[in-house]
Amino acid sequence: MKKISLKVAVCLLAGSFLFSSCFVGKYGLWNKYINWQNHMSSSKFLNAIVGFILVPIVGSICQLVDILVLNTIEFWSGSNPVQANIGKTQQVLGQDGRYYAVTTLKNGYEVKAPTGEITYFYHNDEDDSWSMVQDGVTKELFRFNKDGKTIQANINGQTKDLTLDEAGVYQARMMANDGTFFAMY
Repeated sequence: MKKISLKVAVCLLAGSFLFSSCFVGKYGLWNKYINWQNHMSSSKFLNAIVGFILVPIVGSICQLVDILVLNTIEFWSGSNPVQANIGKTQQVLGQDGRYYAVTTLKNGYEVKAPTGEITYFYHNDEDDSWSMVQDGVTKELFRFNKDGKTIQANINGQTKDLTLDEAGVYQARMMANDGTFFAMY
């Protein structure tokens, strides 16, 4: 029987700790990096090419920092230091060409229109749903179904299960436009 070297034993021991699924955490830094990498340009092919180059380097560093530092902080403190900055307000350009003030809340967002009208979007952790509150009226927008492949959307007063693919987007668009679809140029 061969002797196991100290390096191999250390690697096996480290692997048993790193891959034992006992690290609790949201992997906030890794998820932010992947989100940035997937949306850095409008071309999915460019995003993929850049991903092949950066993921082995930057992705490894992000995962290592998440595993060794950030998830440990989250485990002991209960909050992830990389999560969205609660209370931070950003100016976001709307499709109408006007700027809206979007403030990050603990469980959602506050959107203030240029006219002063305020709309809240809240996430309910218990039933995994998103709701909108406007002028004191709460309306559930959608909820994720337990299967992880569909959502239950409330569009124009109709509630329907939609798949998370192009067919589901098409169905939602048809429901929102009463079955009519106009091309834009």
